[in-house]
Amino acid sequence: MTASDPKADLHRYLQSARDALLWKLQGLSEYDIRRPLTPTGTNLLGLVKHVAGIELGYLGDTFGRPSGEPQPWLEDGAETNADMWATADESREYIVELYRRAWAHADATIDALALDTVGKVPWWPSGGDEVTLHHAVVRVIADTHRHAGHADILRELVDGAVGMNQGNDSMPPGDAEWWENHRGRLERAAREADRDA
Repeated sequence: MTASDPKADLHRYLQSARDALLWKLQGLSEYDIRRPLTPTGTNLLGLVKHVAGIELGYLGDTFGRPSGEPQPWLEDGAETNADMWATADESREYIVELYRRAWAHADATIDALALDTVGKVPWWPSGGDEVTLHHAVVRVIADTHRHAGHADILRELVDGAVGMNQGNDSMPPGDAEWWENHRGRLERAAREADRDA
């Protein structure tokens, strides 16, 4: 077994989540990437916008490395939850490129600083706002993978497409009939368990 490079390991997991999240937008209409698919309005492009802001904050501002990227949805007086959806004026290209610039900025922070570098999270309460770069990167990885999972479910609701990334759907084989039978079996088991409870 060879020794690993902790920064390279962290970057690999972060980049896999980034790529998975953007992959979920491919081949969909403007409507489908923006439409709210849950009662709280969760949508594919909004997840990308949100995660871009997360990277710029935790892996930029927290370590005294502001990106200069305008994020009007985070300013005082901004509408609540404005980072979780894209306005009609915020194009797919704008949000995706913002996210790519956030990656580059975050990657530069990771490259420039030691993992034990301490930063201060501006939106955390004073006295509990210090975090190491290692902690911040792990936090961003967890958040991005969580939202990539949300995106996987949303995409399945839109057009049935599933998977971890292009070329790896991580699903057992089965055609539409097999999946419908499988889903039916799960529905019957759920109803039976509910009757027995």
